[in-house]
Amino acid sequence: MFWIMGAEDFFHELAEATNHPVAVWIATQLSHVDWNGFRFYDLIFPLFLFMSGVSTPYSVGRDLEKGTDKSKLLMRIVKRGLILVLFGIIYNNGLHIKPLEEVRFPSVLGRIGIAYMFASIIYLYASQRFQYVWFGVVLIGYWLLLKFTSAPGFPMGDLTMEGNFASWIDRSILPGHLHRGVHDPEGLVSAIPAIGTGLLGIFAGNFLKNNPMDKIRKAPSLALAGVVCLIIGGLWDLIFPINKNLWTSSFVLYVGGCSLVLLAIFYFIIDVLGFRRWAYFFMIIGTNSILIYMSVKFINWYYTSKGVFMWLADIAGEHYQAVILAAGVIAVKWAFLWFMYQKKVFLRV
Repeated sequence: MFWIMGAEDFFHELAEATNHPVAVWIATQLSHVDWNGFRFYDLIFPLFLFMSGVSTPYSVGRDLEKGTDKSKLLMRIVKRGLILVLFGIIYNNGLHIKPLEEVRFPSVLGRIGIAYMFASIIYLYASQRFQYVWFGVVLIGYWLLLKFTSAPGFPMGDLTMEGNFASWIDRSILPGHLHRGVHDPEGLVSAIPAIGTGLLGIFAGNFLKNNPMDKIRKAPSLALAGVVCLIIGGLWDLIFPINKNLWTSSFVLYVGGCSLVLLAIFYFIIDVLGFRRWAYFFMIIGTNSILIYMSVKFINWYYTSKGVFMWLADIAGEHYQAVILAAGVIAVKWAFLWFMYQKKVFLRV
């Protein structure tokens, strides 16, 4: 959320102002690949979904251990997933009444809601062994689906934006409009492999919560699993390209590997070594992540930044004015989140 709430804009403005190679490289990494390939910014979205999966054994699993009826947990999971879908539609379209053809239904929050919901249902009803079976079926099945199909008029296995089967199905059945005209990166069909991202998080959360292994050994075990996923994802990329827009199976494994390595690093630093104070700044952001994500549709944070920091931007000069104001957006958002944290006000789904 740190990158989404304004750090991305800060580095883009810094790169434009300085043209420094490091700033330009960071700004490049903070933009999405157009189609095939991978940049750091492509990791942020699936990392949210991965962490939702990590939390499942601690939330749903805890209630199962208490003897809560599965039907009640199912209703809670479905409710949460559908609320996220609704929030996603609001984020895309605002609170406007629009003609149906102007409404965009697929969304980032909708993808998280749908994939979290189905991954959690699998966790709820399938044994751990069959959770791994589901993971393999989802990834291999999606690969075979796109390998042996295509949009009408395109060769079998076509993975271009116009020619792939997933985008064609979305164009055919989804109401409203798609984000890129002929394709939507949060489309319905590509939500299927996203379930695998949620399951991978569940595997990690279950390992951290239930495996009797010593804490100090869990971090390298997670990191090793991440490296294995990175290698398999990288090899799979040779025949099924890493592609966030299609959420390809190779993408699931590659970003899953990155997520596992990052989880291992921060688990080791925070839980094993006990170094927590440095993370306070980011903890404040994380406790109200949905609130700050949705807020941009209702609050003009740039206007607030100008009101508070324009004097500093004037001192910095016209060349760096945009950089200062971008940093100001981060500051006022964080101050707002800190205030909400102090008042114990959290937007939870």
